[in-house]
Amino acid sequence: MTTAVPAVGSQAPDFTARNQHGEQFRLSDHRGRRAVVLVFYPYAFSRVCTSELGALRDRPDLLAAADFLAVSCDPMFTLRAYAEAERLEFGLLSDFWPHGAIASRYGVFDADRGAAVRGTFVVDPGGVIRWSVVNPIGEARSVDDYADALASLGLDLG
Repeated sequence: MTTAVPAVGSQAPDFTARNQHGEQFRLSDHRGRRAVVLVFYPYAFSRVCTSELGALRDRPDLLAAADFLAVSCDPMFTLRAYAEAERLEFGLLSDFWPHGAIASRYGVFDADRGAAVRGTFVVDPGGVIRWSVVNPIGEARSVDDYADALASLGLDLG
């Protein structure tokens, strides 16, 4: 069941997932460290998703300022092939099973499509959501918006 999108200023819902290398990631393990940017996207290897994640890959200033994690409902092995094919060095997290559970907790799961919509959440080191945007599946996000959100937290973008 999909809940409402968590409000800016609220605690980010915690979760555990595996990345493209099978390593476990838990959001709460990052508390007290760095800001985390959760980038939910519908499908690996799709045109708009590849364009968005490629634009992020090509912005080392952003990747140095926070921990970027892209989340989709694709299986881990698909994410590994996708990361290798597109030279994506940041973490890709699998929300495959239970299918869409993480996206549902963030209010961005489209049950009819079995995929996340384009939701982005900037989580500060204290675990609080400081910025978010949710776009429909077909509408790409601007990487410059991420830069503005991170700069508003006082993070150095080099």
